[in-house]
Amino acid sequence: MLVPRVWSSVRPGLSRVLSRTLGGWRMDLSGIYPPVTTPFTATAEVDYGKLEENLHKLGTFPFRGFVLQGSNGEFPFLTSSERLEVVSHARQALPKDKLLLAGSGCESTQATVEMTVSMAQAGADAAMVVTPCYYRGRMSSAALIHHYTKVADLSPIPVVLYSVPANTGLDLPMDAVATLSQHPNIVGIKDSGGDVTRIGLIVHKTRSQDFQVLAGSAGFLLASYAIGAVGGVCALANVLGAQVCQLERLCLTGQWEDAQKLQHRLIEPNTAVTQRFGIPGLKKTMDWFGYYGGPCRSPLQELSPAQEEALRLDFASNGWL
Repeated sequence: MLVPRVWSSVRPGLSRVLSRTLGGWRMDLSGIYPPVTTPFTATAEVDYGKLEENLHKLGTFPFRGFVLQGSNGEFPFLTSSERLEVVSHARQALPKDKLLLAGSGCESTQATVEMTVSMAQAGADAAMVVTPCYYRGRMSSAALIHHYTKVADLSPIPVVLYSVPANTGLDLPMDAVATLSQHPNIVGIKDSGGDVTRIGLIVHKTRSQDFQVLAGSAGFLLASYAIGAVGGVCALANVLGAQVCQLERLCLTGQWEDAQKLQHRLIEPNTAVTQRFGIPGLKKTMDWFGYYGGPCRSPLQELSPAQEEALRLDFASNGWL
């Protein structure tokens, strides 16, 4: 197994997100991360200026960092060069003490390794690697362990596993997670499945490892904190950043009654910008809240007037509009 040399020359500003462990230094993932959307012009070109504007506004909240080129970044619709350029522009726009997690997953192991190395060169602090899924029928635990081990062996930055069955049709198997948690360059997992029992079991099964679990949505953030998650990658944080960070603080300080009340008010808006209306819904709400949402790339379509009204109601009925 190759030992990545990333820790011998830590990026300036990153020392605040590293902590000392028995095995050396590790990346501390604790906190909230918005999965940043990719802005497009009316002609479907990436709008790097709007990306930087959004990041400057989001940078005023106490997020641990940002996820670029995750599912909400429409990464399957971008070319490889666009994915890297988005990360490069984001790194330049973000404060040095903010972690940048970059989605580097591709369908083949070779392509994922190459993209991960390139993301590191573009300024990513860690790679978030989604499960390959086109041949999901052959994506056994053995295949996925081999894939992620090879990526982590060759990655110059830490790797975060990414399980998002709503998009891939594939849950990263529990036995694979437990095995991969032992790899020195795999520091955690973002689990977007919404199964709190599974999240708790991951925490339990990896308790002897230096392994961290991030909830993949604000809808189950309180429950995830209660059973041992260290943070969340939350689409809703793109529009209700202060509120998601407040929920984090309430959980961490044991103010569970207030946390419960706030969590309840975030469930419907969160569902609206994820499961119900997806990225078009998230981008529409960004327009309402003073960010640039703009259009998605085809084949994603903008909301109908009726859908837009339903989206607005989900926010207004909970006191956010």
